[in-house]
This record gives sequence, C-alpha cells and structure tokens, in this order.
Amino acid sequence: MTEYFKPIAYPLWTDNKTAFADAIGSSFRETGFAVIQDHPVDQGVIDRAVAATKAFFALPEDVKQSYYDAEGGGQRGYTPFGTENAKGKAEFDLKEFWHTGRDLPADSPYRATMGDTPAVSEIEEFDDATRALYEALDAMGRTMLRAIALHLKLNEDWFDTRVEMGNSILRLLHYPPQDDPPPKGSVRAGAHEDINVITLLLGAEEAGLEVKHRSGTWLQVNPPAGALVINCGDMLQRLTAGILPSTTHRVVNPEPERARFPRYSTPFFLHFNQDVLIEPLEQCVAEGGTPEPAITAQDYLMERLREIGLVRA
Repeated sequence: MTEYFKPIAYPLWTDNKTAFADAIGSSFRETGFAVIQDHPVDQGVIDRAVAATKAFFALPEDVKQSYYDAEGGGQRGYTPFGTENAKGKAEFDLKEFWHTGRDLPADSPYRATMGDTPAVSEIEEFDDATRALYEALDAMGRTMLRAIALHLKLNEDWFDTRVEMGNSILRLLHYPPQDDPPPKGSVRAGAHEDINVITLLLGAEEAGLEVKHRSGTWLQVNPPAGALVINCGDMLQRLTAGILPSTTHRVVNPEPERARFPRYSTPFFLHFNQDVLIEPLEQCVAEGGTPEPAITAQDYLMERLREIGLVRA
C-alpha cells in the first residue's frame, strides 16, 4: 500500500458525511482512485458470486461461446478471450469476461438499447449469485455518488435520478493461467481509462493493478483484504471538466511463479441513465477545469465501445 491509497473507513460516512466526502474527493483529485475499508457489501454475497464466476469460466469453450452476443458488443453475457483491446492499442487483452446488466421493468423505455442478461442453465446458483452482487454494488455505488455530490457542492441526491436506470454493468473477469512465463513488463490488460461514472472493484486474488500518477509514475494498488477500490470514469471526468480525473490504469503480468495461476476480479461499472446529458459543471469550470462539449451518456458509451473494439464501426 502506497501513501496515495490510504484506506478510508466507510463508517465515517455515518459519523461525518462532510469528512468522508472530503476524503473521497481528495483521493480522487490526487490519483482518480480511492480505497474504502469496512464497507457494507456482504462478504457472503461476494463469496457466492466469486464461486459462481469460477464455475462459469470452467465450463467448456463451446458452452461459454453460446452466451456470446457479438452483435450486441458483449454488453450482456459472455465475451471470449482476446476480444477487447485498450483504446488505441492493437493488442488484445489476455482475458475473458461475463457481463450482468440491469434488470429493467417490462415497460422501461431503455429496453430498446439495454438487453436482458441471459440466464445460465448449466450453473444453478449463477444467476441469483451474480444478481445479488450486482444489486449490492449498485447500492454501494449510489452511496459513493452521494459523497461525491457533497464534495462537488451539489445536493447530496443530485446523482440519484441520473443513475437509477443507468446502463451499469457487473463484469466477471477471468485472466487465464499462463503456462509459459510472460515477458517481464508485459500486461494482462493494457493501459486504459474506464468509460463510466465510477467503477467499484472488489480485490482480486492475484495482484497486478497499477495506476498511472500524473507524475508519470506507475503506482501499485494493493488494497487490504476485503476493501473496495473505487475510481473515476471518463463520464465523471467529463462532468467535472477534469477536476476529478479518470486515471490510466492497467493489469500487469505477475512474476513467473505466479503466472500459472488464474486471476479473477469483479469490477462494477456504474453508468448514467442513457439520456442524461453530460455537460461540465459550472463550479468545476470556474475552478479551472477544461470543459468538453455536452454529449448524452448513450452516445458517449457507443463512441467509446467502438474505440475499444467491442462494437465494430
């Protein structure tokens, strides 16, 4: 743990909202990341989802492939190994993943662009376990946005109606073991920024997450067991005119003795409702931020999905 990622105790949110909001805001301004300790996401919910994740990725390749929706850009269901690349990179990341999306009401106007998550028949507990983790992280994310709102001098509930039906995604990630030791300095996931508003990441069993500080130095993020890592996405950076930065990060390959072990992680990408107009906050521009043109959350999402190869132009 470096000096930059000192854990913030979640109970502070109950005791002193202003202090908690300031701690989150200060960490975001410095690195774009924050570490939350003693959070309320139930460990049993996490453990069941992780077990279901491992069971899914152990399925035969043809079974997993049956859950791949290439035309939908893999926004729901399975995406095979070697499909996604970092923005501006030709090399594909060394990972496969599953996406669980929001469970929309039957009459939702967002159904035209937000599909249902396919049910996995081969693993009895998969659907319930992953849905429970989705709901828990969605609730945690909304609380974190309340703290961010306070830091930005907005009403605490400012984000509530802007994310309640957002196209948020739980990604179950699997980096397969590498039988041949990877070259030193090579990566499992290329340097990138997240598209969304904020990302919530449960600690991975295998190390490798690094964040690029504005000084140019790569910082290792090794949170305490059970902690939650949160980072700003491009949408929040755009909203705040860069005051809260979406920081470049990557997953580097481990030392050769650990390369033969798989790596699992479960990021939750929290998104705005698709029709939200992302335009710079006046107070952030006044603070010295650099405004960008307004764009809807859906248009911005599709622009970025094309850049990383999940949607073909």
